[in-house]
Amino acid sequence: MSAWKSLSDELDPDVRTFTERLRLVIDRSGLGVVAVAERTGHDRADWDAYLHARGPVPRSAVVALSDVTGADLGPLTAHWEHADRAWKRTLRERAVPAGPSAAGPRAAPEPGRAPAPSPWPSPPGSGAAPAPRPSPDPAPDGVRDRAHAPEGEPAGGGAPEEAPADRTMRIRKVPPQGPAPRPAPAGPAPGRRRRATPLLYAAGIAGAALVVTAALLLVDLGGSGAPPAAAPTTPIATTAAPAPSLPEGVSCTGADCGGRDPESMGCGGPLATTVARTRVGSALVEVRHSAVCAAAWARITGGAEGDEVSVQAGTAIQIANVEGGADTDAYTPMIPVASAAAARACASLSDGGDGCTGG
Repeated sequence: MSAWKSLSDELDPDVRTFTERLRLVIDRSGLGVVAVAERTGHDRADWDAYLHARGPVPRSAVVALSDVTGADLGPLTAHWEHADRAWKRTLRERAVPAGPSAAGPRAAPEPGRAPAPSPWPSPPGSGAAPAPRPSPDPAPDGVRDRAHAPEGEPAGGGAPEEAPADRTMRIRKVPPQGPAPRPAPAGPAPGRRRRATPLLYAAGIAGAALVVTAALLLVDLGGSGAPPAAAPTTPIATTAAPAPSLPEGVSCTGADCGGRDPESMGCGGPLATTVARTRVGSALVEVRHSAVCAAAWARITGGAEGDEVSVQAGTAIQIANVEGGADTDAYTPMIPVASAAAARACASLSDGGDGCTGG
């Protein structure tokens, strides 16, 4: 009988009854939590939560546990249905409604304080008096008097002054202050351009004729007895073999799996088989092999605290120990193997017994 932690007194009675039923099924099977997790395809952390009533249990886990342990699925499913309804009811009661909106009313203007004047004119009929327009600066007295003085009288009421002989305003054109525009460069004379163009055409034709003549002379000097040039060889491109495609959930294969956990790499569960086993005392020692991952590891079931299990293939070896408590089994990290028969599992028990698979 495993030493299980006591359940909380605040649990729903249906959840408590179902959790105790799960613990009883595992105790009667003689398996540990690690073995149940590996054989049912669910993680170890999930089974720890199921067996301590920290969350609802999926139906697939209940069916898998019944297949592994041989327990009757009917009563186990009935307990699960009551516990599942209790979990759903508890989760609904724990739901917290959303809080009110944090947006508050807009702050009112401070009493006794006039609103800031609007930069835009008030529409007609709104009752708001338009802002007074600034009056233009009054003209100086002399200017005002000249503007309203009658013709022939001096402005300002002073003594008349002698009018100039010619009162017509003369406007003189001022030349621009910028730099004078530069004259455009003089181009070649039309007659010279017409004579240069035919000379360029003639030089180009003569140069092309010289190139063709030189090429013909070189071909004739080579003779017909010269061996033909060898055709360039095309290098053969070598492509590396594509990496094997792994099933979904599998993270390594071959040498990449060395020293890795078979469960976290996806090599356990339905992808692994037991290829050799032996009894050492009351403990069962097995060699587990995954053809997809091309790796093997050792597993001990029904051991005691301090028991050691190891797997070896050639010079590669991996070791694990039983931690004790509720766990009575353990498994080693993986080692890469070429075939299932290349690995051997051994156990060294804390009471002094030891043994290996394969004799």
